[in-house]
Amino acid sequence: MSPYDTVIRAGTIVTASDTFDADIGIRAGRIVAIAEDLGDCPDTIDAAGLLVMPGGIDSHVHISQPSGEGVVMADDFDSATRSAAFGGNTTVMPFCFQDKGQSLRDALAWYHGLADGNCHVDVSFHLIVSDPTPHVLGQELPALAEEGYTSFKMFMTYEGLKLTDREILETMTAAKRSGARAMIHAENDDAIGFLRDQAEMAGNTAPRFHATTRPIPVEREATHRAISLAEIAGVPLVIVHVSNREAMEEISRARARGLKVYGETCPQYLVLTAEDLDIPEGAKNVCSPPPRDKASQVACWEGIEQGIFDLFSSDHCPFRYEDTSGKKHPKGRQSFRWIPNGIPGVETRLPILFSEGVGKGRISLQRFVSLTSTNHARQYGLYPRKGTIAIGADADIVLWDPEQERTISQDILHHGADYTPYEGFKVTGWPVLTMVRGQTVVKDGTLAASATGLHVAREKPGD
Repeated sequence: MSPYDTVIRAGTIVTASDTFDADIGIRAGRIVAIAEDLGDCPDTIDAAGLLVMPGGIDSHVHISQPSGEGVVMADDFDSATRSAAFGGNTTVMPFCFQDKGQSLRDALAWYHGLADGNCHVDVSFHLIVSDPTPHVLGQELPALAEEGYTSFKMFMTYEGLKLTDREILETMTAAKRSGARAMIHAENDDAIGFLRDQAEMAGNTAPRFHATTRPIPVEREATHRAISLAEIAGVPLVIVHVSNREAMEEISRARARGLKVYGETCPQYLVLTAEDLDIPEGAKNVCSPPPRDKASQVACWEGIEQGIFDLFSSDHCPFRYEDTSGKKHPKGRQSFRWIPNGIPGVETRLPILFSEGVGKGRISLQRFVSLTSTNHARQYGLYPRKGTIAIGADADIVLWDPEQERTISQDILHHGADYTPYEGFKVTGWPVLTMVRGQTVVKDGTLAASATGLHVAREKPGD
């Protein structure tokens, strides 16, 4: 009788540090053996010719998040996590949104009610702090950090979400005391409002003006200010969805001063540009920060290659295009101001980076694993349980065919949106099996298991 529930045989294992050929033995949902030949097992998965990698961890996704009056996100937890699994992900980290006047615990209870029993991969919530009252910062946030909710996000823009500099400092200080990881969306809201009003007064209301009213200086200034506030508070900081060289330079200068500042970028900044908003269906590509120009695209690739970016996330924020309150007819109004802000991407994140990064020689296989899995686990307190292939780790594994060619199309995807911004994009490299804690969830393009994903409490991240 085999000592293993499952053996993955004859694959090429890739971690953030190594590549080697071996079998993997799995028992009770965990990796218990890695060796050249683990013998016979009734449940054997043949991985010959395939890459065996830690499942993707997408640490920046929005699921079932309130998005304004009459606007509904296209994905619930069932569809979003199903899409994630088909894309080779085994853990996603959605945001738990706190309404003004709401306690963090009440917000979490609501999100857990939506997620529990409906997830195909594991989930772990970040907290969005929009109402940093003394009770929230002094009582709730520290208690929740002890319970495994060890990261939270602040916004410098969006009505109802943005915090003042004083509130950001107070919230960062609470993060420091609680041992939680602070994240920030860095855009200058006053500048955006000024430019948006100027554009509308001039009759410039097409989707392309979403990009011109959120120009690079808006992000650069806010990035500099956020880093300065983190330096004052003495807290590490993750700058999310960085889109351009100027913001990257702020991160690099901060690191040169010895500050712990981490950068994240996303697929839209590697393969889309602002020109993709200046097409008949440009509203499909509206997100914030917006895609930039070709020079910014080149810069973001340099950030991927040179280590300025630690994290590669999707910022999956899906809306439908054709709905009456969707991107095509935002609340019946014709200005870019009202277009639901965000794009789907959790299923296409890994194939795009693998094809454009590994396939074109920009990054190594090990760097791919770091950017898409291991660094996320380390950053947010999931490592070494997740994010690596090692004895004792959860058996969260993706088998990857590096030669399989696909053309990304809405027809082959599984999210709740009715389009993909990457329609027609050709990739080489595709996940063929996704396993979560030893259970095969997706195999050869078919959902192979029911929704058994769990919420995962996290350790406090190291600095």
